[in-house]
Amino acid sequence: MSILLLPCTPGMDTLNLSDYLRFLVRRWRIIAALGLLGTAVGVFVTQTTTPQYQATSTLFVSLQDRDDTVKLNQGNTFAQARVRSYAEVVTSPRVTEPVVKFLRLDMTHSQLARKITTEVPLETVLLKITVTDTRPSRAARISDAIAHRFAEVIAEIERPEGARSSPVRLSITEHATKPRTPTSPNLVLNLALGLVAGLGLGTGLAVARESLDTSVRSRSDLTRCLADTGGPAVLGSVVLDQSASRHTVAADDDAFGRRAEDFRRLRTNLRFVDIDAPPKVIAVTSAVPAEGKTSISINLASSLAEFGSSVCLVDADLRRPSVASALGLVQDAGLTTVMIGQANTEDVMQSAGAFSVLASGVLPPNPAEMLGSEQFRTVVRSLADRFDHVVIDTAPVLPVADTPAMASAVDGYLLAARYAKSSRGQVTDAVRALQDVGATVLGSVLNMVPAKRDGEQYGYGYRPKTSGRRERLRLLARLMLRPRLRRRGRTATIGVFPAPSAPTVKDTTPVAAQEGGDHH
Repeated sequence: MSILLLPCTPGMDTLNLSDYLRFLVRRWRIIAALGLLGTAVGVFVTQTTTPQYQATSTLFVSLQDRDDTVKLNQGNTFAQARVRSYAEVVTSPRVTEPVVKFLRLDMTHSQLARKITTEVPLETVLLKITVTDTRPSRAARISDAIAHRFAEVIAEIERPEGARSSPVRLSITEHATKPRTPTSPNLVLNLALGLVAGLGLGTGLAVARESLDTSVRSRSDLTRCLADTGGPAVLGSVVLDQSASRHTVAADDDAFGRRAEDFRRLRTNLRFVDIDAPPKVIAVTSAVPAEGKTSISINLASSLAEFGSSVCLVDADLRRPSVASALGLVQDAGLTTVMIGQANTEDVMQSAGAFSVLASGVLPPNPAEMLGSEQFRTVVRSLADRFDHVVIDTAPVLPVADTPAMASAVDGYLLAARYAKSSRGQVTDAVRALQDVGATVLGSVLNMVPAKRDGEQYGYGYRPKTSGRRERLRLLARLMLRPRLRRRGRTATIGVFPAPSAPTVKDTTPVAAQEGGDHH
């Protein structure tokens, strides 16, 4: 069932009912707030509106001459036909002006006429005259006065010329009584109308905001965007962890936690992208900065190593490298050092526990040219021969041309998209930019997704129940997976030999590294 069109790119499919309900739930605060506001307006209108009271008089229209049944039936038919015409006379000045004078009302005859309504019940000779006023007793007096004066006027109108009386007689069958409760304002009705109006306005505003919001907020959003580019799959999502800055590797914080399981699922899905030729050299990138690609690179490498594979993580973001700083390793010796022939990969390779790391090295003035060079492809091929998997952390696709330049050196790209930050247009533009250079986009991962309900318990409870066992397993995981971080006053272990804290690079002027990074 198609409900609403929220364009990602031209040709995007319409949302189905579940998507429509999902974004209504996501925008429930707006809908609820305007619903409450509408209810408050209903209360305000009720409290500030002057109460109105209604009093009704009923008249019976008949003919004087009803000697036999035939004449009686004819008279009733005549009266039914005439009574509808009489209803128009009730508000005429001939009726209202004398009443205003008789009751000494502080209003004009036209103002009085607006207070009067008439009703003729179907197939009857009854005429109901209702008067609405702010004072209940005055409403009753006016209604009765109008009924009496109206009967006199009809008698005058229907009396034949020269006759002493009219054949039509109007009798008051029910006098107006003083109303006890006001007919308006109606509190319940006003509250209901206010609530419905508020909810309707809130829903409309939610739809408008959803239409204008181009950010990726679900896997289905990401799937629709990728479908427009030819169908790379969504390989997983990673839950938001507020402590990720203190625990770079998810398994270090909690080996059985939700975030660690998300990366294991991502690892498994990557293995199924191509069963016959699974990707070995995987470049992790994003459309724009600050989407968590470095965190995904590190944890993907850790997860692959946890599976028993030999893994090398390469920091190929030669503009704002952050892998080394995230893991507490040396950054100044690494990829660029090898590419310019100042060292071998074994000399600058560092250990991060279960996997190896090749840092960025000194930042060059021409990153795109270096990453598109034969030297880079040679380094990557040598790493692929040595390790089961090579994970490359790259620069964002859209701001710079570095990442597409290395397309011929990698098996495919994994695109990171950040929940509620990455726009649908950015995702599609990034995928197309990679496809334009013939690159393979393995899939995408939605990062920093808010945890639902209890983030500790996940799945079917596959985590230790007792705190003692949990702590023992947690300690074991730390011993196995925790990287050997460089402590203050000590140097990191590079290869199998101690490395100097500031490696010497021949005839190379260090380029100042730009501050910052995007690891989550």
